[in-house]
Formats: sequence, C-alpha cells, structure tokens
Amino acid sequence: MNASLVFGALLGLGLLLTVSPLLWPAKAEAGRRPGAATSRISDELALAGLAGVPIAVIVIVAVLFALVAGAVAHAVFLVPVLTIVATLLGAALVPLLVHARATRRRAANRAVWPDVVDHLVSSVRAGMSLPDSLGALAELGPASTRAAFASFDDEYRRTGNFGACLDRLKGVLADPVADRILETLRMAREVGGSDVTAVLRGLSGYLREDAALRAEVVARQSWIRNAARLGVAAPWLLLLVLASRPEAIVAYDSAAGAALIIAGVVVTIVAYQAMVALGRLPEERRWFH
Repeated sequence: MNASLVFGALLGLGLLLTVSPLLWPAKAEAGRRPGAATSRISDELALAGLAGVPIAVIVIVAVLFALVAGAVAHAVFLVPVLTIVATLLGAALVPLLVHARATRRRAANRAVWPDVVDHLVSSVRAGMSLPDSLGALAELGPASTRAAFASFDDEYRRTGNFGACLDRLKGVLADPVADRILETLRMAREVGGSDVTAVLRGLSGYLREDAALRAEVVARQSWIRNAARLGVAAPWLLLLVLASRPEAIVAYDSAAGAALIIAGVVVTIVAYQAMVALGRLPEERRWFH
C-alpha cells in the first residue's frame, strides 16, 4: 500500500512537472503579449510612414470602413451573411493596406542600406565624428531615409544626447538592418576602436548579397503569388456577378447558402494564408529595440 502511494505520488509529480511549462509560463506570456503586439503594430505604422498616427485612429478608421462596407452590402444584396462578410472585409482593409505599404517600404529600404553604410564609411574615413556622419545622411543619403536622418541631426543639435537620439532614430526607421547599423555605431562611440570602418564594409557587402538573393527569389515567386491571388479573388467576383440575379439572392439568403458562403470564406482565408506562409522569406527580427 505504501509503495502504491509513493509510485502514485511520483507519477503525479512527474505529470505536473511535464505540463508546468504549458501552464504557469503561459500566464506570464499572456501578460507580455499586448506590449509585444503593440510594438509590432507601431513598427508597421512607422515603416509605412505613419509613425505619428496613434493606433486608436487606425482602429477608428477600420471601424468606419467596416460600417460603410456592411451598409453598402446590405443595401445592395439584402443578405445578412454577405453583410457580415463585407463588414469583416471592410475592417481588415486598413490593416492590410498598412501592412502592404510597410512590406513595400521594407523591400525598398533593403536596397538602400548598403549605400547608407558606404556613406558612413566615407564620412568616418574623412575624419567626421559619428553624429556628424549620421547627420550628413540627411543630405547625402538615399532619398527615402533623408527625413529620418534630418530629424536625428536636428534633435542631436538640440540635446547633444547621442544615445537617446539614436534610440529615437531606430524607432523612426523601424528596421532590423538599421538597428544593426546604429548599434554598431553606438558600440564604436562608447567603447572606441579603429575597426568600425572594416565592420561597416563587411556589413555592406553582406547586405548587398542578401538583397540580390532576395530579389531573385521574389522574382521567381511573383507569378505564383499573382496566380494565387487571382485564384482567391475569382470565386468572389463570380459570387458578385451571380448575386445580381434575384433567384441567386434568394438561394444565398437560405441556410444552405449562408453555410456555403461561410465555408468559402474559411477555405479562402486558409488557402491564402497557406500560400503566403509557403512563399514567405524569413525576415530579420528587431533584437535591439
């Protein structure tokens, strides 16, 4: 009897230790998750050129788009399930546009970071200080990044705090490559060293190779992505055409029609997300923000 109790207690303890990583850490992560989600949204807005727009404004605009889309769908089709689908699509429109713009700007910035590094190397080798080298990028750097570096230059001239200005510049650029460049400059300023130009030249070469490889892969995958988007959009365009007929409206207004539309929405989302996941290239994470 005592042996049974001991073995039972050991078994219960083992099971408890097995499932404990899934229980207690999950609560701690849940407490941190909103901050992480807010940080990701802020990075997307900054990269999309909307750094000064509060998240609440984006939410309000998304709600307005959802109400307008739902009202138009209800006025045209008078089918509740289509109204719900249109409302959800209207709410998702603003986040999708922000994400698409951020993705395009991230891809465009990937091609200019090597030039930024080259300008920094030239300025440092010419004897300029690191803050002055960064400030010079407001005039000499690529056009897409000049505004951010001009803001850094103005703030540094007012405050003289290189670290704080660097943190603000990282937030404006919201790019992992920019984080690596700026952290390299921060380390060079704080601990010194004569190898900063060699490190920057090596980083520039790596960035050029990575950008060329990504451009080749994206070009090869572009026709697959376009075909997938056409395959996702075609059934819904056909649905809009069929919904112009009164008998089709009656069919979609039934329980079977509603189930068909809901199943179509689920299949469309799952298929598109699977396509995006299979064709997505790994993006660098922001480790230093």
